[in-house]
Amino acid sequence: MNEERKIEVEEVAEAAKPPRARVEDAPRESAAATFERKRDYLEGFLSQKPVETAPQAVGGDLYEAVIAALKEIYDPEIPVNIYDLGLIYDVQISPENHAKVIMTLTTPHCPVAESMPGEIELRVGAVPGVGDAEVELVWDPPWDPQKMSDEAKLELGML
Repeated sequence: MNEERKIEVEEVAEAAKPPRARVEDAPRESAAATFERKRDYLEGFLSQKPVETAPQAVGGDLYEAVIAALKEIYDPEIPVNIYDLGLIYDVQISPENHAKVIMTLTTPHCPVAESMPGEIELRVGAVPGVGDAEVELVWDPPWDPQKMSDEAKLELGML
């Protein structure tokens, strides 16, 4: 079990340099062939059908409508909407089109702690296509200014 290993070392004075690549060495392709290759690529690209996004999925019509509704609700103390302020942690839409918004507030002692979730439920519930809206208020992770979008930071002079 105690085998000896030997590493052989070869000393070399100089290694041969690899040849340099030159433009002249590249295979020649006619302009027509290049054009045909580009056309084939473009035709293949254009023939692809767009991937259908479920209305409830991120990027879907219903999801984006809920986000737009959230962007219309402003924090009364800070002149920025609650979505860009980073108060919305998650938006989930079930296959039955029921919306659940998971959010926080800037502090647990926020003066709108009682009224804000109700307002969000009303606004999201009023989005055409949404069956029911529920808001879950969480405190973990706590909100901090890093959760704000760049637009919000710019609006508040933080950028």
